Amino acid sequence: MNANDRAAPLCSPKQLFIGGEWVSPSSNRLFRVVNPTTEDTVFEVAEAQEQDMNRAVAAARAAFDRGPWPRMSHRERAGYLRTIYDLLQARADEIARVWSNEVGIVYSLAQAFTRAGTGAYRLYADLGQSFAFEARHQPMMGNVGLLTREPVGVVGAIIPWNGPIVTLANKVAPALIAGCTVIVKASPEAPGSAYLMAEIAQAAGLPPGVLNVLTADRPVSELLVKHAGVDKITFTGSSAAGRRIASLCGDRVARCTLELGGKSAGVVLDDYDIAAAAASIAGSACMISGQVCSSLTRIIVSRHRHDALLDALSAEFMKVRVGDPMQADTQMGPLAMRRQRDRVEHYIAKGIEEGATLAAGGRRPRQFTRGFFIEPTVFGNVDNDSTIGREEIFGPVVSVIAADDEEHAVEIANDSVYGLNASVFTHDVERAYATARQLRSGTVGHNATYNDFVIGFGGFKQSGIGREGGLEGLLPFLESKTIILDAAPRHVANSS
Repeated sequence: MNANDRAAPLCSPKQLFIGGEWVSPSSNRLFRVVNPTTEDTVFEVAEAQEQDMNRAVAAARAAFDRGPWPRMSHRERAGYLRTIYDLLQARADEIARVWSNEVGIVYSLAQAFTRAGTGAYRLYADLGQSFAFEARHQPMMGNVGLLTREPVGVVGAIIPWNGPIVTLANKVAPALIAGCTVIVKASPEAPGSAYLMAEIAQAAGLPPGVLNVLTADRPVSELLVKHAGVDKITFTGSSAAGRRIASLCGDRVARCTLELGGKSAGVVLDDYDIAAAAASIAGSACMISGQVCSSLTRIIVSRHRHDALLDALSAEFMKVRVGDPMQADTQMGPLAMRRQRDRVEHYIAKGIEEGATLAAGGRRPRQFTRGFFIEPTVFGNVDNDSTIGREEIFGPVVSVIAADDEEHAVEIANDSVYGLNASVFTHDVERAYATARQLRSGTVGHNATYNDFVIGFGGFKQSGIGREGGLEGLLPFLESKTIILDAAPRHVANSS
């Protein structure tokens, strides 16, 4: 392996990007970013303090209140987004390498996700030219009614460590096309994508203060959420953190969208082939080492088919090649950090303690003396009320749960505080549709694990508030304003 595969191509990691410039932080405190495969330090980044956060908010506030960005046309802003998209595509391999070295995602997968996920900038550039940001209505009083959609203001975007570049795209792109200014708060475990995004924003010529990037721990992050100069928070992360953010935003009636955790159900109906279901589930459950909020982790099947599916899933999971994510033949890398492996091992022990059947995995692979590796793990005979049946593990661990019949399977699937994702496995599309309509989930796939950031992504219940992607992901960055006039202004009259 070339040493450059482990290098971080960041230009200013020990600075902060505020007001369109790389600036020195207020302290010399640093976050150490650890490669989960080697346990070596990859790079260090500046740890923002209260003074730095206040400076970033002031820059974004000035750019929104007095700068050119919100006063540009949507077509003009779309031009910047297309430039950002082109620059991201040109640096996709660098971004993927940083992502892999921070959290252990397989490099080839990171490349594919980076190229596809950053397509959000092009999507929102197109929406900027096709969406009706102003529409004429007939008012109850007065003569001419206009419904305008205007930028919500200054946005605090808090991104997670598992998929930072994709999460960034689905927060920053709609905010920018709407006319908002943004403060990105990166995760201390995986800040590299945000730093690269800052470099790209600077290269694209975004006006000063439109995009600001810093990395902070929880206390300083809370200052962003509570800051009176921030109009909206968009957050992706755990449901526990989401509840805290929602309460802080509620105190000052700030806008927020939350994309939170999941305990997603795969419902395997009796007509579907067991081997096909097992192959499909295993193919996605180990993606990013299972550290995906929408991963199918509760597999629900008729009681008389439970053992057959358990055996098939176990066989598929044991085939997964665990190793260095930079190697071409690796299918699953390590968990992102030591505490994450500790968390997964805790849940595995809890599953055994509570009487579930450990059918595959459950241990650290013996061939690795370094790195935060864990074997892909399958439990059977899991009670939906057990710890591993109810709590989000965030690792490559799936539970097979037996149901009495199809109605009971749906009942089990919905018996969760989460409602982010689900899938129905059946050869009958009518049954798939009927079952999907019964599932309390933001997305329901058919015979596979699906997410869609062109239509919209988000969850029911404690899986979040609002949606990301597509038109549904643009609307939360806009405020609706009703204007009632005695007569149509010239631009409206001329377009009638």
